[in-house]
Amino acid sequence: MRNLDPIPAILTPQLWFPDPRLASKDGLLAVFGDLSVERLLLAYRSGIFPWSVDPITWWSPDPRGIIEMARFHTPRSLARTLRQNVFEVTRDNAFFQVMNGCAKRDRSDTWIGPEFIEAYVRLHEAGHAHSVECWQNGELVGGIYGVAVGGLFAGESMFHSVSDASKVALHHLVHHLLQREFVLCDIQMVTPITRQLGAVEISRAEYLHRLAGAVELPRVF
Repeated sequence: MRNLDPIPAILTPQLWFPDPRLASKDGLLAVFGDLSVERLLLAYRSGIFPWSVDPITWWSPDPRGIIEMARFHTPRSLARTLRQNVFEVTRDNAFFQVMNGCAKRDRSDTWIGPEFIEAYVRLHEAGHAHSVECWQNGELVGGIYGVAVGGLFAGESMFHSVSDASKVALHHLVHHLLQREFVLCDIQMVTPITRQLGAVEISRAEYLHRLAGAVELPRVF
């Protein structure tokens, strides 16, 4: 790592990142580079993620949002939905469609453009990016996707077109990760929805400490 480089660092074709602890106050660490499978994997292993395409920007915020999986909270309304088996839940059956659903949410500032979708589909095809899907009457109505590296799962985005579908997807994801003995579930930033489910913020220093052990574990999604 190059501790003396200015921040944000200007990335070149060489495969490297600055020390994430050098990120600016808002978390911006570097610009440019590419969205190759190799660079994306290095980013996640280093506690870094991309957040825009024009230009590509790389971030490592402080604090960092995570889900403490063993303390995942299931509100009564969600528990009722789960008991009713409202949705059929699958894994890795519709990765592209889940990303597309996340991109089409009613928000003008979505970072999930065609370049992001292409990059993460390549990551999925290489076995590193995964999705959980919720179906109703044969139609995809919600889902979540993210990246698995060792014992880390980095959740990227989720969507729903039917109430509770994304929460059900997240519930199934967390329980699947626990069964597979993953130890760190990163969600980058806590939102009102994820806070309801038990998401918390930890310092970047603590996140990087936990990440270092997590990515070395031999886990399979």
